[in-house]
Amino acid sequence: MALLSFPTVSWFPVVHSQLNSGSSRNLAAFKFGVGKSNNSMEFETQFPSDYDELLKQAKAATELAIKNKKQLMEIEFPTSGLDSVPGDGEGGIEMTGSLQLIRQYCDLLVSPEKTTRTRVVCLYNCIIRIPHSISEKLYPNLQFLPEANEVEFARKSVFGGSSLKLDYLTKPSFFEDFGFMSKVKMADRVKPEDQLFLVGYPYFNVNEMLVVEELYKEAVVETSRNLIIFNGELDRIRSGYYPAFFYPKLAALTLSFFPKMETVYYIHNFKGRNGGVLFRCYPGPWRVLKKMRNEYICVHQQEMMPSLKEVALEILPSA
Repeated sequence: MALLSFPTVSWFPVVHSQLNSGSSRNLAAFKFGVGKSNNSMEFETQFPSDYDELLKQAKAATELAIKNKKQLMEIEFPTSGLDSVPGDGEGGIEMTGSLQLIRQYCDLLVSPEKTTRTRVVCLYNCIIRIPHSISEKLYPNLQFLPEANEVEFARKSVFGGSSLKLDYLTKPSFFEDFGFMSKVKMADRVKPEDQLFLVGYPYFNVNEMLVVEELYKEAVVETSRNLIIFNGELDRIRSGYYPAFFYPKLAALTLSFFPKMETVYYIHNFKGRNGGVLFRCYPGPWRVLKKMRNEYICVHQQEMMPSLKEVALEILPSA
């Protein structure tokens, strides 16, 4: 599949339903293969063996979703190993590792002749941990947007002597310890030539996903642009991790924002006696896998995303 050419790419890391009639249990189980049908229930993608294969699958899924006019997309997978779960790795190290994976993903998605016009912007709390050897290899006009109080430190340390531009989307205030941040209006941060926004890790502060929604409304809706949320841990919001009573605006995203989103690539591992994997590669169905004799066996599939609770308490125990 040919690489998509985007005039410019912007990355804003600002700062995770029910079983239905479309579900099916395959009690005998079957191995993953690659289907040719356009029916998503027959479109099967093999579980990746490493991150190189994962990124190629995510890139192909993204290209197809964009071709199918999907404007708001999600990519979610573990960064401490394909079989890891959130918390297995130290937070800062996971975020730094994810930055490298995002860079590789951009290399695959954006054609080489367009990289000099690629603008990657990020609000990334652990950006100061990026080794200088990595920052030197990034695109010459890459932009990162950490919080305002990190910009100067990053400029003098990690990015000293680098041509990377630094900026911010949220600005800490006197009440930052209570979660209050001074927002920069999204419309003022977007350039006319921007075409694709990559939002990485928008979960460090609970208000950051609200900024992402604002970006979508002001810069993507009724345009030809696309927005991809990369490893945003949206399941925290989907599962009610943040009580709606204390975070009503965040909870409202599950009704106003998330339904517009297409999850183009997703891996979530479940450990323990009834361990397994929830896996999806667009346009295929959601699949629950179990690893047997070094092979991933599909034990359940359905069109709509099941809740993590449903997979852990109902699907995997009965597989």
